[in-house]
Parts: sequence; C-alpha cells; structure tokens
Amino acid sequence: MPKVDNVLAEKVEKEGVIVFAKPFTFEGEEYEQIDLSGLENLTGDDLLKADQAYAASGNYSPVPELTLAYALSVAATAAGVPQEFFKRIPGKEALKIKNEVVRFLNN
Repeated sequence: MPKVDNVLAEKVEKEGVIVFAKPFTFEGEEYEQIDLSGLENLTGDDLLKADQAYAASGNYSPVPELTLAYALSVAATAAGVPQEFFKRIPGKEALKIKNEVVRFLNN
C-alpha cells in the first residue's frame, strides 16, 4: 500500500468541515465545527425539500441557491441538524456555511 502524505490526508479528512472561530452552543451542546461533507450525498428530493422550506418561510428570489436562507436550509439537511441550529449561529459562521453550500452547488 502506498504511503500517504500526512498533510494531504489531513486536508482530505477536513474537506467540507467548517471550523468555527469560537465554540457555538446549541441546545446545551458545544460545537466547534460543522461537517457539511453530507452535501455530496444530497438527492434531488433533498433539494426540493430545501426549496419548499425556503418558500414556506416567505422568502423569494429568482436565484434562491445564492441566498443565505436557502443555503442554510440545504446545510441543515446535509449536516443532519435542525434549521434552528443555523438560525442561531453567529453571522460570520453562517456566511462561511453559505459560501461552502454555494460553492458545492455551483461545481
């Protein structure tokens, strides 16, 4: 078996993980990061549900996948956490998450 460069292995291991500048507490649990690697496993049905949640919350955009609300809805599905998690997260972290989701959707 070929040797794997430790730096490269660490980078691959952390792909899709958003590390927070400082820990975030939600429902009594402390989070230092959120794993969005589940974006790779989303189905069309998952994206339709994100569309429905986005529309049901009264939002509208001709390009919803570029909005914070839609991106956080997709992230909630990918990470397996409730939407409320992302509604309470610090703004700076929300924007990091949005950028990761938008990057994924546009690749």
